[in-house]
Amino acid sequence: MATKPPFAQSAQVEHPKFGLGSVLSCTEEYIVIKFDDHGEKKFVLSIVLPNLKKSDRQPPAEKRRASRKKTAPAATV
Repeated sequence: MATKPPFAQSAQVEHPKFGLGSVLSCTEEYIVIKFDDHGEKKFVLSIVLPNLKKSDRQPPAEKRRASRKKTAPAATV
């Protein structure tokens, strides 16, 4: 019977090297975390598990990319 993964999706965690992040997915073998300052990282769960700490912070709001307005081409004289 499958065991429950140690971290739920969207759980907040802290890694000693990469800092704070949100769990994107967690299986019995792998965990994918989106770190605030380092992007997405995929780890072998059994290796990274001793280094992860649960964090009680609120998940950060998703940053929206600023869309650039298209400017009309300059008129040539």
